[in-house]
Amino acid sequence: MDMSILGSNNSGNMGAPFFNEFKKQASFFLKEKIKTARLALTDVTPAQLLTEEATNGNPWGPDTRTLKIISKAAFEVDDYWRIVDVLHKRLMRFERKNWRLSYKALIALEHLLTQGPESVAEEFQSDRDVIRDMESFQYIDEKGFNWGFNVRKKSERILKLLEKGPSSQGREGSSSEANQRH
Repeated sequence: MDMSILGSNNSGNMGAPFFNEFKKQASFFLKEKIKTARLALTDVTPAQLLTEEATNGNPWGPDTRTLKIISKAAFEVDDYWRIVDVLHKRLMRFERKNWRLSYKALIALEHLLTQGPESVAEEFQSDRDVIRDMESFQYIDEKGFNWGFNVRKKSERILKLLEKGPSSQGREGSSSEANQRH
């Protein structure tokens, strides 16, 4: 038996990309099934689920479309409290290990403060100390990206929005809506 033929056989590695893709698709499929089951079997709402997904630990942030859906849903009383609850929990869990959850909660909160119900500013006054703690966050990832800077800047912006309150947040369309009513 010729050992050089056996030794040069690399076909074992050819299945790895396929297997990784299969794992990724299976994981996505299972997550979707779990989400569907939660919606059907528990009292979780789509807005609450979307807020949880938007503020999860994945490396990418929530997209604008998702943030718009969340801020629109926040005008409904039940969804408002569920969204607020998710964001409060994410902010309270701020720590170096899980910083991304809180950072993404800040992103969602910023959008709610500028596009959502005016009551959001009052609701998150109790989180000011946690957000203030985030102003000193330091973290540079293995690629050299300074995430700490982004977290610090976002927390500073949120604190300014919370200070100003609902009357001066520059909500889109608020003046045109007021003009249409009169």
